[in-house]
Amino acid sequence: MTKKLEKKLMSEDRKRYLRKKKFRKIEILATQILIVVAFIGIWELLARLGKIDSFITSQPSRIVKTFLNLSSNDLGRHLRITCIETLVGFSLGTIMGVIIAIILWWSSFISKVSEPFLVILNALPKVALGPVIITVSYTHLTLPTIA
Repeated sequence: MTKKLEKKLMSEDRKRYLRKKKFRKIEILATQILIVVAFIGIWELLARLGKIDSFITSQPSRIVKTFLNLSSNDLGRHLRITCIETLVGFSLGTIMGVIIAIILWWSSFISKVSEPFLVILNALPKVALGPVIITVSYTHLTLPTIA
């Protein structure tokens, strides 16, 4: 059924209901935008009047000015490098995970031997693994110098 035909077949009560619902959505969105604008305006005003410490909470105008200044300091280049590193890390992690999963699926012996270690690794908070991996990798990559 086409939209024109659907609108023709729709009752007046249904049309009123849909208009009311659409108006309600617009009303909610406008109120949300107004709250954000008011919050930012009050924040800026209180920071300029010295009622809040702008060193700790900054000011919206200073944040915008700093953000605009960042674009002149190679922000795009650093952002691109970060995105590439993230994608490469995600891809390598996915590939390594699939390879390890295939090995564990293929060999029941390796699966049984590594199961307690994998359970322990899974129980560790993932945030705690970052410094451990970095420390282990850097201690093996850098050679100690003898003075």
